[in-house]
Amino acid sequence: MKKIIVTLGALVSFTAAVFAQDDVYPAAKQSKKTAIVGATVHVGNGQVIENGTVVFDNGKIVYAGDAAAAPKAENTIDAKGKQVYPGLILPSSNLGLQEISGVRGSTDINEIGEFNPSVRSIAAYKAESVIVNTLRLNGILLAHTVPGGQLIAGQSSVVQLDAWNYEDAAYKTDMGMHFYMPSLLSRGGGRGFGGGRGFGGAPAGDPIKEALDKIESVKAIFREAKAYHQKGADKQINLKLEATKGLFNNTQKLFVHCDQVKQMIVAIDFVKEFGFDVVVVGASESWQIADLLKANNIAVILTQEHSLPTSDDDDIDQPYKAASVLQKSGVLFCLNDDDPQNRGRNLMFNAGTAAAYGLGKEGALQAITLNAAKILGVADKTGSLEVGKDANIVISEGDILDMKSSIVTDAFIQGRAVAITSKHKQLYDRYKHKYEIK
Repeated sequence: MKKIIVTLGALVSFTAAVFAQDDVYPAAKQSKKTAIVGATVHVGNGQVIENGTVVFDNGKIVYAGDAAAAPKAENTIDAKGKQVYPGLILPSSNLGLQEISGVRGSTDINEIGEFNPSVRSIAAYKAESVIVNTLRLNGILLAHTVPGGQLIAGQSSVVQLDAWNYEDAAYKTDMGMHFYMPSLLSRGGGRGFGGGRGFGGAPAGDPIKEALDKIESVKAIFREAKAYHQKGADKQINLKLEATKGLFNNTQKLFVHCDQVKQMIVAIDFVKEFGFDVVVVGASESWQIADLLKANNIAVILTQEHSLPTSDDDDIDQPYKAASVLQKSGVLFCLNDDDPQNRGRNLMFNAGTAAAYGLGKEGALQAITLNAAKILGVADKTGSLEVGKDANIVISEGDILDMKSSIVTDAFIQGRAVAITSKHKQLYDRYKHKYEIK
């Protein structure tokens, strides 16, 4: 028994050490009117202000422009030679829902079953996740936390990354419903619908038919939900159907996770039949039908630029060029980093790659700030350094899109000066001290 107790105690200590960073606290509310002066200000909408000033008070931006016209402030931050940006936004992630993929108790991404519209990711969000600090250190101040699963996975929320708990973190709750569309290719690689042979060498079923049947079952659920919402107040409450109300009144978006052109054409069917506000997530082949997506007002989240092409016939650098094709076609899009090793922290470097392949620096910045805010429905509060918006601000010593020069020195969320540290940085500083490295 004694050995078991010691083992359990060691496990608890290990878990606490891995899952927590107890010396990093959420910041106090802004108390003094603050001005950031002398910096190159990147507004986030394509505008750049040299030797600019940003002033914020009570958590809101009250001025962003030339230094000469700036109002006085109680507190001044000298940012001469530095770059000032809007807080970056990670537009699709499992942040706060998974800590370590190999530790089952730290994962709360998927729910049992294929139809879970009433599942809310915000209720499972862990605000004290150590991943939060690694993102903040790179200038990412908001994130879209998304449930995983099969078919209809549930509802997602936007969170700000300086909070005691999920209630504090909530920036916009339940703003999206998520549909993981099965693959429409006969070869393997889809979400459980690959080709080949079944167990015991028996011929497998037709994967395309199975996938289409799954998609039709989703449409059937939405048709039932549409009829349900047209009933009077005396209807018998159905929690799953009730949860879809936002899709039908367009207060909620349908995020369709897919990559293939065939899948995206099916997503267009959801716009035409139900009138949903649709966003395609993944969308590696979206550049092929950019005009069609634009015509149907479908937004795109490109999830991973640092990857191989989808098709053997594509150019080797096609993932890098896809964003510029969408931009030229007028499609509303944003960029993401869904690499499970990075956990989102290379978002700005993905944007930097896209900038080099036709998007341009300010266009790439807009793809991880204002465009992301528009797609997530929070552009009225964040995404650019404009008067009246929340003071979500990042100061960097170099170009935030450049891996070599980007060093974030200061960050503010709703005017609060948040801690710029993480376990990575603490270990780096620890061993610099040990080996007396200056």
